Parts: sequence; C-alpha cells; structure tokens
Amino acid sequence: MSKKLRYGFTTGSCAAAAAKAAAYMLLTGKEKTEITIQTPKGILYHAKICDIVRAEQEVSCAVEKDGGDDPDVTTGALVYAKVSIAGKRRKEEELQIWIDGGTGVGRVTRPGLDQAVGNAAINHVPREMITKEVREVCTMTDFQGALSVLISVPGGEALAQKTFNPRLGIVGGISILGTTGIVEPMSEKALLDTILTELRQRRALGERVIAVSPGNYGLDYMKRTFGYDLDQSVKCSNFIGNTIDLAAECGFEKLLLTGHIGKLIKLAGGIMNTHSKEGDCRMELLAASALLEGVEAEKVRRILNCAVTEEALAILKETDRFTDVMDRIMEKISFYLQKRAAGRIQAECMMYSNEYGELASSSGAKEVLREVMTERNRS
Repeated sequence: MSKKLRYGFTTGSCAAAAAKAAAYMLLTGKEKTEITIQTPKGILYHAKICDIVRAEQEVSCAVEKDGGDDPDVTTGALVYAKVSIAGKRRKEEELQIWIDGGTGVGRVTRPGLDQAVGNAAINHVPREMITKEVREVCTMTDFQGALSVLISVPGGEALAQKTFNPRLGIVGGISILGTTGIVEPMSEKALLDTILTELRQRRALGERVIAVSPGNYGLDYMKRTFGYDLDQSVKCSNFIGNTIDLAAECGFEKLLLTGHIGKLIKLAGGIMNTHSKEGDCRMELLAASALLEGVEAEKVRRILNCAVTEEALAILKETDRFTDVMDRIMEKISFYLQKRAAGRIQAECMMYSNEYGELASSSGAKEVLREVMTERNRS
C-alpha cells in the first residue's frame, strides 16, 4: 500500500500567516508564537511564528515554508511580514492596508502576469489572504488607522534562479503564489498554471505565433541547423494536448511543436500526454509504420525489442524506407494535432533525433518557425 503524500502550504499562506501574527503583536502588544489562518481551500493552517522583532510602530516575524512532499524549491525558506503603522484614518474612512514586497520578493517587469508591471510579484489571491487576515485583527482590536505590510524572503533572489521567474521577467526574487493556499504534491495543475502564465505573457506582448517544446532536448541541433534558440520555446513538459488547448484559449493563431522522436512518436498514436504513466507505445508505433512502408518483418521484430527510439532509428537506417517511415509517422502526428486543435489554432510539428537530426516536419512547420523567429527578434 503506497504512502499518502503530505500536502504543504504556499508562500501565499506563509505570508498571510506571518502578516496576521505581526499585526496581532503590533496592535495588542502581546507576543504570538503560533497563528491559525483559513486557506481558500478551507483547510486551516496552524503556523509557527519565528524570528519576532517588536517595536512601537512595527513588528516583523516569519513563517517557514513547508511544501509538504512536493519538490518545492522554496521549502525551508523564511517568509517574513513586517507590519507598520502607516497613518490614521477618520472613522467613516475605509481601513487601508498597503501590501508590498521587500528583499527576495520579485518585481514584475513584463506585461501579461497576475500583477502589473512595477508591482511586487505577490499574486492577487495571496494579497486577498493577507488583507483578510490583517483586517480580522484590526476589527478585533478596533484599530483606527492604516497599516503597511512588507513581505520579504531572505535568499529569495537565489531561489528564483531555480524557478520560471527569470523567463517571465520577474526580477529580484521569488513570487508569492497560491490560489488554494495548499501545495498539492507533484501537482499537475501547478505545471499547467505555469504554462498558461507564460502563454498569457507572450500573448500580452503581442505574439501571434508560439513555439512549444517538451524541454531543451535538441537545443544544440536547433541552434546549429535553424539558428533557433530552443530555450525561447514555452516548455510544455508532457502536456502537449493541454498546451494546444491553452494556446488556442489565449488567442494564438499558430503553434509550432518541436521535439525529439522519443516524446513525439507517441502523438502518432493520439497520446497527448506523453508521460510514461499515460502510455508507452513508442516501438509499436514505429514498428507499425515500418511494416506499412514495407520494411521486412525481421527488422520490424528487432524494432519491437528496442529500448530507445535512437536504437530503432539505427535499424531503420539499414533499410531504404527511413524517410518514408518518418513521413508516415509525421502524417499521423499532424492528424492528431489537428484533431486536438479542432480548427482553433494552426498546429505544426518538427521532429528530430540526436543522431540523425531532422526526421520529419509537417507541411507548414518551417514557415511557422520563420514567423516565430521574426516575432522573437522584434521583441
């Protein structure tokens, strides 16, 4: 029986808990070493408060980020909130709570993200959480004034280099994130949210065509052959079908998928999530195409016994049907890409291998690649 994975709490939850505790200590004069908040998911977060520094006009404290069993680079980081008296207000005026980011919290430099350019990368749900928790303390203490909340994460700038922030134009630190307040282990939703964020940003920058790839596999080949930096592609991981859907929803007109045959061969069987847990029929698809193109049965049997696609390609190279087999596979890939696109977006594909370079391309792939490179050079 497999062990149930432990969920954690987002940086947004940590920031809200630290802000609530700091506000409580500032407005009551009492020390608080534990605090409870309710996450948007409805789960209570009982946070331990550390590194408390109290003064007459401000209090600072921290909550240690715990990502549960998710491989989260921010686990162990201290999320600080400094709450300060920021002025008085008249009784009829609405309570004012100003939120900003300090050391280790990124700042937005490009459009298309959750926050406007120039704002601290504290997303709207964490901002709402912080406001709600601090407001609760103000109501409890009948505070008649305004408060400033500064969120910081010492070491956040170094941590951000392990995240997508540099690609997204968020500089100087990590983002304060979370829509549910909970970190679900190995969350597919988190990956899809990251893909969607980058797509939205590219679209906000005016791009009409988008290049996506499962990863940077083949980076040297693409640079050498086409002068294209694969690192500029949106990384879709295994979620090829979902990425087509998201790109269409964002309003892109054309999409170019580039990748290694080891991933893309699965598309020839209509498998739009290429993770091995979803299905692995690489050799069967290769063998079926080879058989249909007249490759002799003995070589087809050898292909079926291969462990990796590069090995199977070497067997096909022994025949005079290599190009025909690759073209047949690309024909099937194109069929399923268009089926998924359903007329919402033009989807093209380029497939390559380490040893043999370009294996096959769909009819419009090279033209879309030129358009992608033109747009990227303008931006």
